[in-house]
Amino acid sequence: MRRRAPDDPGGRPTSIEEAVSAYIKRRGLKRRIDQASVIPEWPELVGPKIAAVTEPIVVLERGVLLVAVRSSAWIQELQLHSPDILRKLGTRGKKIKRIVWRLAEE
Repeated sequence: MRRRAPDDPGGRPTSIEEAVSAYIKRRGLKRRIDQASVIPEWPELVGPKIAAVTEPIVVLERGVLLVAVRSSAWIQELQLHSPDILRKLGTRGKKIKRIVWRLAEE
């Protein structure tokens, strides 16, 4: 189904993909969607060792990633590696500014 773009009432019809893309752009959601893509891509972004002991929960406002961690010892280790992990995420186009490591609930 195609319809005209709302900002182009006399123009050509647009596809649903174009309409959704325009809506996302208009509402300023692209950055948040890009940030949220960290969650399903986490294992390939951080590798199997870190992925085995962590679970990304949510990307909060201002690019803060909340990650559940299996143990306190791992939290300490990951805090030391946070700058490297953030750099790696950045090179992969993920605009995460800070990671908050939290002990996972059992």
